[in-house]
Amino acid sequence: MVNKLIVSNVLYRPVRTALSALAVAMEVAMVMLFVGLAHGLVSDSARRQEGVGADVMLQPEATSFFLAFSSAPMPLSIGDHLKQIPNVQAVAPTLILFNTGALSMVYGIDINSFDQVSGGFAYYSGGPFQRPYDLLVDNLYAKANHVKLWQPVTLLNHEFRVCGIVQNGKGARLYIPIQTAEELQQVQDKASIFWVKCTDPKYTNGVYEAIKQLLPRYKITSVQEWTSLMTSNNIPGLNAFITVVIIIAMAIGFLVIFLSMYTTVTERTREIGILKSLGASKGYIIAVILRETGLLSAVGIVAGYALAAVVKKAILAYFPTLFIDLTLQWAAYAAILALIGSLVGAFYPAFRASRLDPVDALAYE
Repeated sequence: MVNKLIVSNVLYRPVRTALSALAVAMEVAMVMLFVGLAHGLVSDSARRQEGVGADVMLQPEATSFFLAFSSAPMPLSIGDHLKQIPNVQAVAPTLILFNTGALSMVYGIDINSFDQVSGGFAYYSGGPFQRPYDLLVDNLYAKANHVKLWQPVTLLNHEFRVCGIVQNGKGARLYIPIQTAEELQQVQDKASIFWVKCTDPKYTNGVYEAIKQLLPRYKITSVQEWTSLMTSNNIPGLNAFITVVIIIAMAIGFLVIFLSMYTTVTERTREIGILKSLGASKGYIIAVILRETGLLSAVGIVAGYALAAVVKKAILAYFPTLFIDLTLQWAAYAAILALIGSLVGAFYPAFRASRLDPVDALAYE
């Protein structure tokens, strides 16, 4: 009987019901998409650095956690010393530039040594550098920016020619010759990072210790350790951003449900008076309204999952270089947050309804 009453109340006001469910859906979708985007970008960056194929990274002492913001580059001659260490198979110096126009990293590489470390690029079209101002782009960047082979591209305030489109996943999305990067950076024989590949991953710790003894003033990190540190907890401000998004999303759901249920209670004053005159207790009235809110929340949560999936597909269609990681864990968190926000928003209207005097309620016009 109670369930039939709740369903009837929900269906009696289809527009308000739809708006309330939509507010919950937006709350769920917002949490899932923003958190998924933040985590997706971080994990994608970690995957791409791991995809370089190196076992150890050597960087300047005061380098940033973000590779694009390294301090003063190191002499290329360090690479010759690294090659002499036992169990080192290859060393690839890389000069990293930050492309402010597209907010992306550009790797200045020696393509021969980079191929030795990474196993070589998989070319969709074109091939290696042929000229100083040649540019390699990965397939996702090419798709996102509609870049074609041999097309001129303005990058770092200079015009480059796209000489090859390669499979994504090897560090950056854009690559230029290291000599050209040095010219643009106005340095000579310098590198921002040395990628060191061992003859076997089991020698990583030994190579790490050898580099530490040889170059104690520099920052030495195993790639496995660096990728494990690439989490939201280690990115400055990311957790705060996620928290703000969650608070805003919960506020939207709370306010819409509060207003909806408050208006509903006002409109159903006579109905509540009839229930109370028939012996309905305060707890019964509160339970009916909260269960109705729970039903709206359940519909909104399911709609939110569908909305998140549709929006993710649309975003990736227009921005292929973005990654959105929709996880079951955060789907559950979003559902719990939406349900809590909705029930809290509905509690005061429910409590107010339970305190209505039956006589006054029956006389309400």
